[in-house]
Amino acid sequence: MRPEALNPLFVECDALDGVGPKIKKPLDKLGLTRVRDLAYHLPERFVTRRPVEDLDQASEGEQIVIALTPVEHRAPRNNRGPYRVLAQDSVGNICALTYFGRASYTAKKLLPVGEKRWVSGRLDRYGDMLQIVHPDHVEKEGGGALARLNEPVYGLSEGLTQPRVVGLVEQALARLPELPEWIEPSQFEREGWPAWRDAMHLAHKSENASARDRLAYDELLANSLALMLVRADNRSRKGQSLRGDGSLRGKLQLPFPLTGAQTRSISEIEGDLAQEAPMLRLLQGDVGAGKTVVALEAMLIANEAGKQAALLAPTEILARQHYETIRSMAAPTGVEVALLTGRDKGRARESILMGLMDGSIDIVIGTHAIFQDSVAYKDLALVVVDEQHRFGVQQRLQLASKGKRTPHTLAMTATPIPRTLTLAQYGEMDVSRLDEMPPGRKPIITRVMSMERMGEIVDGVARHLKTGQQAFWVCPMVHESEAADLAAAEARYAALNDRFGDAVVLVHGQMKPEEKDAAMERFVSGEASLLVATTVIEVGVDVPNATLVVVEQAEHFGLAQLHQLRGRVGRGSEQAVCLLLRSNALSETAKRRLALMRETQDGFRIAEEDLELRGGGELLGTRQSGDTPFRVANLEQITRLLPAAHADARLLMERDGGLSSERGKAARLLLYLFERDWGVQLLRGG
Repeated sequence: MRPEALNPLFVECDALDGVGPKIKKPLDKLGLTRVRDLAYHLPERFVTRRPVEDLDQASEGEQIVIALTPVEHRAPRNNRGPYRVLAQDSVGNICALTYFGRASYTAKKLLPVGEKRWVSGRLDRYGDMLQIVHPDHVEKEGGGALARLNEPVYGLSEGLTQPRVVGLVEQALARLPELPEWIEPSQFEREGWPAWRDAMHLAHKSENASARDRLAYDELLANSLALMLVRADNRSRKGQSLRGDGSLRGKLQLPFPLTGAQTRSISEIEGDLAQEAPMLRLLQGDVGAGKTVVALEAMLIANEAGKQAALLAPTEILARQHYETIRSMAAPTGVEVALLTGRDKGRARESILMGLMDGSIDIVIGTHAIFQDSVAYKDLALVVVDEQHRFGVQQRLQLASKGKRTPHTLAMTATPIPRTLTLAQYGEMDVSRLDEMPPGRKPIITRVMSMERMGEIVDGVARHLKTGQQAFWVCPMVHESEAADLAAAEARYAALNDRFGDAVVLVHGQMKPEEKDAAMERFVSGEASLLVATTVIEVGVDVPNATLVVVEQAEHFGLAQLHQLRGRVGRGSEQAVCLLLRSNALSETAKRRLALMRETQDGFRIAEEDLELRGGGELLGTRQSGDTPFRVANLEQITRLLPAAHADARLLMERDGGLSSERGKAARLLLYLFERDWGVQLLRGG
């Protein structure tokens, strides 16, 4: 149960004044569904204005507050033109207050001729005339414009305005309760941070680094503590020791010898499986580094011990791919491998369920269908979770509950993560790294080309397809948009379809699952030779005959994404090529990013460089897809504050009495506040 003190923060937003169905919709789009969400909707920046007595004291491009008196209204000659109000300062200088569209109706009411108004906004020049376009505020004498010299700017969605969000945030802040301190006292004093409630108010008033850091630290502490609780709970559970005799693994006939990194990782996993405490290990492997072989070796250890193993994949396409690969590799061992997805119905499904229950199926591979209530196992002892970041801790725990005793868990990810951030993402796990590539892999040739050469690029794709090989073509967006001048997959598909006909298929995230699967099936089977897609293919699609990937407007992708997309090719014996198509206008960061892609194929180095290039930006490209676990802490704060937050969490658990102490009770509030309460649920009686 959520602590009662937090209930005012988890009230729905429509309990606030002025929030009806019309406003609730754009709030929902921003994820602002409760009072708590509004309180933590921190300003993106602040506008700092300077009061000036006349326009001579102001500079072009400066944000100012000034008293102006309207002298003339000039309506546009046509509907598209601007509506201008000419206004005069105290010494006679003229400035145009310019409005577009429906805002012109507001201008007529706000700015009557001859009546002085306080105007806030950015001073610019249009031709020979100074102007302020769409003033931020227009008020009568004493209206409070001079009190808004430092004003927050919030992220918006269509249907919201800054004043509306400011008003809702103020209501949310007024509901903040007084909460006890959860930060370790010496850390709190050393940093000189404000108390939680004060920090919330200060962060909305100005660029207060101390308040921002305090709130980011809270989030990192909650995350570290929750992961630590998962780890502690896992170690306290009764598992089962799995000791293989090598009888099945010895029959494997792999196409290449294991790398040193694979051998080391298998040894680490084998050591974990031999313990009674359930394994909780993350296998980090670059694209093509051989994670599947390591996972199969682990599952065969479970089979040698007379137990079952399950592999959970995030999509049906990836589940089927794993099934084919593992069934083929495991064929000499004689183990029974089955596939279970949501698509399986009737007798086929019943047969698989019976095989899992009676133990005749040794390894099952599938989507979330493998941990549904109707699925029972004879003795599930190992769970392998592929693309760990696609599953929450709760989903993983749900599958772990399927064993007679808590199964061992091996999580895998193909997204290399900088060492500084592994703690933030996977703090509850031990980590193995596959940082070597299997022998015989040819480096992927990476070229950067201008979008202006589109004609010859398409001709090059035509020559490539004539050889019988396949290709990917990746676009940043699904639909064309007036708001963003980005390539759209649907438009590119239409153009390439005109050239190549039925050889082209389209896949994007907004398609119905059955349509997407059908298109992917055509490409995987070789029936289609060119796949046009968005980043939906970023992870997991394995087509050895695909040896060319074209990424359109590559400067709009993060380094980690580009690396994953490039990894879709180079999986067979043929030479693979990655073409990164760029626009002409590139930022310095984009230039460095594309240069690095040409320079290296080391995913771990790319991840470290990505961290450096992004600075305070997104976390490894995950914010582009909404996967980041952090809403308050930015990347710079994560790097700087996480070690202290992790140490503080450890101190609470090991020295300060855990969640049953006075500070622990405050920390329990923190876990619920940041919705890491699954950590609390693991505690008996939590």
